[in-house]
Amino acid sequence: MNDAYDTLERRDPAEREAALLAALPAQIAHARDRAPALAERLAGVEPATITSRDALAGVPVTRKSELLERQRATRTSDVFGGHATIGWRGQGPGAGARRVFQSPGPIYEPEGTGGDYWRMARAIHAAGFRPGDLIHNSFSYHLTPAGSMMETGAHALGCTVFAGGVGHTELQLQAMAELRPHGYIGTPSFLKILIDKAAETGADISSVRRALLSGEAFPPSLRDWLAERGVDGYQCYATADLGLIAYETPAREGLVIDEGVLLEIVRPGTGDPVPDGEVGEVVVTTFNRDYPLIRFGTGDLSAILPGPCPTGRTQRRIRGWLGRADQTTKVRGMFVHPSQVAEVQRRHPLVRRARLVVEGEMAQDRMTLRIEAPADAPATLCDEVAASVREITKLRADVQRGEPGSLPNDGKVIEDARSYR
Repeated sequence: MNDAYDTLERRDPAEREAALLAALPAQIAHARDRAPALAERLAGVEPATITSRDALAGVPVTRKSELLERQRATRTSDVFGGHATIGWRGQGPGAGARRVFQSPGPIYEPEGTGGDYWRMARAIHAAGFRPGDLIHNSFSYHLTPAGSMMETGAHALGCTVFAGGVGHTELQLQAMAELRPHGYIGTPSFLKILIDKAAETGADISSVRRALLSGEAFPPSLRDWLAERGVDGYQCYATADLGLIAYETPAREGLVIDEGVLLEIVRPGTGDPVPDGEVGEVVVTTFNRDYPLIRFGTGDLSAILPGPCPTGRTQRRIRGWLGRADQTTKVRGMFVHPSQVAEVQRRHPLVRRARLVVEGEMAQDRMTLRIEAPADAPATLCDEVAASVREITKLRADVQRGEPGSLPNDGKVIEDARSYR
């Protein structure tokens, strides 16, 4: 299972980085020229100059809330809000979309005509599936793209797919017992339900020896539980907007970033990249010509892991899903955003990191901004920072200074520690 899906996985890291960066200017120009929303967002950006990660960091981040707002504003003429270069008669560019999906929001996503459109074959291969295998696919084929994402990837790998979808546990167990699939793709919780039900009813699903799992948390305890029952489970990280982002390998040391995306980790509420190892928001640029999302903020937290994967794959790795980046909270009737904490930091360069802690009981909120600053920082720094907090948020906060490295590396910019009892 350590064999690579293709030669891209074992490229020299410098070669991969050069290839990704070389492809950036054309993708940005294509997005600006063909997608109206991105033409607005990229106004003033000269594509030919975006040839490094530092240059890319100057391009605005698009977050899901902004995508939804734009889609709502253009529903009658373009359900994709000007972010796609394909559509159908009467919608957007007028042609090119094979399917359209709806995710909660609702947010609509297009699917074009390319093979392995969502780039899932790489993750399916890493989970141990091989050409000729029968895969029981229990992701939804209804509304959302998950079922199609996995099926098109499985077909690209040369696998046969049973379109199980969600629910109907007894019927799915019957299909497993009679078709004898080599493995399962779906959520980890539904796989557990199937295994428990099989044990209860005596259904023989012992042919299922491997699984690719996504859509929810897959803790080590459940991974071990599956292994005890003969199922080797791996996880992948994908979204309806972007397709595959990263996937687990037999090394089980983080998730390897997909070859078809350029991934950054930024400070929540900003577009500023953080150093490798620091937890921040996952921001992804895709090279999908149909849906050219440039610096799309996933809203998920993760961090870059040091070194290459022990399997020989040379792409960088992330730690996996570590929580949500949108930590906006309401304090005394006012919304406080991570971007406001970031603005405080920008005004005070001596502040290396900051964390706003909201404590107290309902209607008795109090805010404390904990900052990291060097020991030789001026004695007035805390007072100056407190004044900036008051100006930016319209709320008062105490400021506590700590040494560099004193704050937890967990990506939290705002911590809601209030009691709601």
